[in-house]
Amino acid sequence: MKYLAIGLIKLYQIFLSPFVGRACRYQPTCSRYTEEAIGRFGFWAGGWMGLARIMRCHPLGHSGFDPVPERLPQGSVWYKPWTYGLWGGDHIDPATKLGPRR
Repeated sequence: MKYLAIGLIKLYQIFLSPFVGRACRYQPTCSRYTEEAIGRFGFWAGGWMGLARIMRCHPLGHSGFDPVPERLPQGSVWYKPWTYGLWGGDHIDPATKLGPRR
């Protein structure tokens, strides 16, 4: 599953991303973040981390440098998959935020 998911992300990056636009709110982009998270933590944990990142990427959301964490969040377990993701933007360093400072 891990390699299939990464392959689908690569297809998105090559064929769809150029048409969708490249106005990303975060660095790395959501697709690159998800690809790296799945590669590092596997399909289940990395997929949930990527979903959390995609869900917080909206016009009223945060922005800036948001790399994949080195370790899984403390207290994350497979039977509570939402615990893998960082669902808010409070963990992002304010110095890296794009646009007006909040």
